[in-house]
Amino acid sequence: MNSSTANAHETIQWIGQTDGHLRLIDQTLLPEKLKEIDCRDIETVWEAIKILRVRGAPAIGIAAAYGVTVGLNAVDDSDTDAFWKTFDESVDYLATSRPTAVNLFWALDRLKTLAKDLREDHGGDLPTAREKLLAEAKSIHQEDREMCHSIGRFGAPLLEGVSGVLTHCNAGGLATAEYGTALSVFFTAQDQGHDLHVFVDETRPLLQGARLTAWELMQRNIKATLICDSMAAQVMREQKVQAVVTGADRIASNGDSANKIGTYSIAVLAHAHGIPFYIAAPSSTFDLGIESGDEIPIELRNSQEITHGFGRQTAPDGVEVYNPAFDVTPAKYIAGIITERGVISPVTRENVVAMIGG
Repeated sequence: MNSSTANAHETIQWIGQTDGHLRLIDQTLLPEKLKEIDCRDIETVWEAIKILRVRGAPAIGIAAAYGVTVGLNAVDDSDTDAFWKTFDESVDYLATSRPTAVNLFWALDRLKTLAKDLREDHGGDLPTAREKLLAEAKSIHQEDREMCHSIGRFGAPLLEGVSGVLTHCNAGGLATAEYGTALSVFFTAQDQGHDLHVFVDETRPLLQGARLTAWELMQRNIKATLICDSMAAQVMREQKVQAVVTGADRIASNGDSANKIGTYSIAVLAHAHGIPFYIAAPSSTFDLGIESGDEIPIELRNSQEITHGFGRQTAPDGVEVYNPAFDVTPAKYIAGIITERGVISPVTRENVVAMIGG
């Protein structure tokens, strides 16, 4: 993460060489406490992804890639069969941590593709295999950093003439390698001398907007105003915002985009008020293998996130709870998808495939 965003603390770091470990900011403790955790075994990496110590589609993918290398630390270089068996088991295990964020599977697939070649060319040279697998994870990390900056460069011009903008959940440096996706647009605009006033949805029930996005914006000295999710319509009616920018966790080939629960509502409200709604996401977030958002799996989370938010009971015992973590915004409500390759607008299947490939 850029030194101006989070007191020089990086969201994700690899410490050491091939026998090293993964270090993460524990985002469940923000903003009250900035603490880094060291993941020295694969179970700790899986748990960090599952319970949102690390979250945001790109960051999940990076953490999972490093997690495979962490998993391989459990075996030595004397048993080739055990090494590759552990690799396969590590990939399969990490794939069970979160079902919606496509970057998780994209990153694991990259390592699987590399591993296939390594088995054929260096099957018994395990030190070389370790080095190349770690190098691939580091490449995924660096590529994401570069993609975030490119997204910002393409997205910032869309905010010319805009003074107020709304965002939902957290799509900043805490969700990626550095600048983020949606927040990269704001950070880049700031770098170019454009002062923005960002309205931040709390993003219930886990308050990623309140805990994380507001914190990141304040670290950058960007004017931020926190609102409850249910206040977005009023803010739009009062003409306090002229654009909305959010991230995404998976985008179908027709442009339908899954993001944190509540995003769909924001997009519909923006459409009703004539406000452009933008998605900012790297090409790795696109899943061209699915036709529409109807095919995106939606993670259902523990009911206690609603009934006992942050440890305090706020609902009667035994109440039925429905807790989807994501919703899907139809492409028709999206003015443009900002990628590291350019802006997809209008958002159609043809334009998605032309920009992303297929």
